[in-house]
Amino acid sequence: MRRVVAVVAVLALALTAFVAVGLAIQGVTPDEPRTRPTPSPTTPPPATVTEAPDPSLADLYAQRIDWQPCETDDDHDCGLLTVPIDYAEPEGETVELALLRVPARGSRVGSLVVNPGGPGARGTTYAAAGSQVFREPLLDGFDIVGFDPRGVGRSAPVDCLSDAELDAYLGGDPTPDTAEEQAAYRASVLSFGEKCVAGSGPIVGHVTTAEAARDMDVLRSALGEEQLSYFGASYGTKLGATYAELFPDKVGRFVLDGAVDVGLDSQSLALEQATGFETALRAYVQNCLDSTDNCFLGDSVDEGLATITGLLEEIEDEPLPAGDRELTVGNAFYGIITPLYNRDYWFLLSTALASALEGKGSALMDLADAYASRNPDGSYADNTIEANYSINCLDDPTSVPFAEVPSLFDEFEEASPTFGRIFAWGMTGCRGIDVASSEEPLDIRAEGAAPILVLGTSRDPATPLKWARALSAQLDSGVLVERDGDGHTAYNAGNECIDSIVEDYLLDGEVPEDGTAC
Repeated sequence: MRRVVAVVAVLALALTAFVAVGLAIQGVTPDEPRTRPTPSPTTPPPATVTEAPDPSLADLYAQRIDWQPCETDDDHDCGLLTVPIDYAEPEGETVELALLRVPARGSRVGSLVVNPGGPGARGTTYAAAGSQVFREPLLDGFDIVGFDPRGVGRSAPVDCLSDAELDAYLGGDPTPDTAEEQAAYRASVLSFGEKCVAGSGPIVGHVTTAEAARDMDVLRSALGEEQLSYFGASYGTKLGATYAELFPDKVGRFVLDGAVDVGLDSQSLALEQATGFETALRAYVQNCLDSTDNCFLGDSVDEGLATITGLLEEIEDEPLPAGDRELTVGNAFYGIITPLYNRDYWFLLSTALASALEGKGSALMDLADAYASRNPDGSYADNTIEANYSINCLDDPTSVPFAEVPSLFDEFEEASPTFGRIFAWGMTGCRGIDVASSEEPLDIRAEGAAPILVLGTSRDPATPLKWARALSAQLDSGVLVERDGDGHTAYNAGNECIDSIVEDYLLDGEVPEDGTAC
C-alpha cells in the first residue's frame, strides 16, 4: 500500500511479490495479443456457464474468452474480459481487462488465476514469468492465468503523472526537514490525487480491491470454472481474502502467500512494515559479516546500519552522479529496499552500496529504476506507482495531517531506526484524493469457504509473519503454514517443505495441518 512521495514506493513494493522487481532487473516484459486469429490448440472445451450473482450481470457472466497467441510468444495466449466500471450500474460503461494464459504443459487440472500484489502490479507479467514463479508440477497441471486488475497495466490504466513528473516524485526527499522541503512535499501530496482524477476518467473512482475481486468472479465464469483456484502473493492475499468474503461458495483451492493482515489500521500496518524492513536490513548486514572476514559495512550489525544511515544522510546533502542523472536520497532509499525482497539479490545490494560509498550512484539508481519499472530511455513500462496510489487511497483514504507527523517520529524510529521517519512521513499519503469508494468496508471472515492456505515467512521484510498468523485466524477456514527464512513470500524460495505442501494442496486438495512449520 503506497503512500505519496518517497514512501509510496515503500508500501507498494512491500505488498508486491518480489518477482515483479526481479523481472524488471532481468528485462522481462509481458506479452501483447497477436492480431492473427489462431486459437491455442490446448484450449479446453468451455464448461457450462455459471449463474450470475445478480440477473443484471448475466451477460457478463456468459462471456467466453477469445484466446489468441500473444504477440511475442506463441506459448502464451492473450485475451480480454469485459467488466462494468460500476457494478451498481452493470449495464453502464464497461472496460476491458487484459489477460494472459500459459497453457498447462501436462495433464490439465484446471485454471489457476494468479496475482503478484501491489496493488498495481501486473498479473499478465506475473503469469508470463510462470517458469520463474512456479515449479514444474503447477506448470504441468494448470493453465496459469494472470490479469491486469482494473486501473492497472493494460486494463483501463489510471494516469496521474508524466514521466518527468514521476522522476521528480520518486526522487523527492522522503524526510523533509526544512520549511522549503516540507512545502514541496506537501504540494506533491496534495496534487497527486488531483492529477489522477484529471488524467484517468471515471475508472479512478472504481479501482477498489472489492471491485477487482468482483472482476475475478466474472473471470472465473469466463474460464468455465465452477470454483476459482487462486494463487495470490503479498497484496494479492488481500485481494484473495476479499474474494473469499464476497464469494465464499466459489472458493476452490486458494493459496495466499506473504499474507496481509486485513484487520490492521493504516498506522499499525506502516509501523509493522517498518519493523519488517529493519529486520530484513539487519539480516542482510549479518549475512555480510558472516560471509566475509572483512565486511565493507563495518565490524558489527550496528556499525553496518550506521554506515548505511550515514550514506543516506550524505546523499541527502549531496546527490551522487548516476550517468546523466543524479541519485537523490529518495532514489537511494528505493535502491536499498528493493533487493531486500529476495536473498538471491542481496549481492546486488552489496555491489550498489559499495559503489555508492565510493561516490558512484548508478548501481543504486538501477535498482531504484527496477522497482519503478523505469526504462533506460526514461519512459515507464507500466503505471504501477499511479495505480498503487489510486487503489490504496480509494480502499482507505486515512491520512495524518502534515503538522502531526513529527509526533509520530519516536514510535516509528523505535520500530525502524533506519527507515522510521520515512514511514512516518508516508502517513500523510492520501490527503490529495477527492474521490470516494462506492464499496462498503468488509469484515473479512469468508464463512463457509473451503480451506484457504495462508503462508508467512519469519523474516519477510514486507509482510511480517505475524500478518499471516492474523489472516489465517481471521479467515473462517484459514490454514497457516510458516516458513523460516529470508525474503518476501514463501513458495518457490528454496524450501522443499513449503513447495510440496503448496503443490499437493493445489493439485490434489491435500490440506496441511494448521500451524505447520517448515
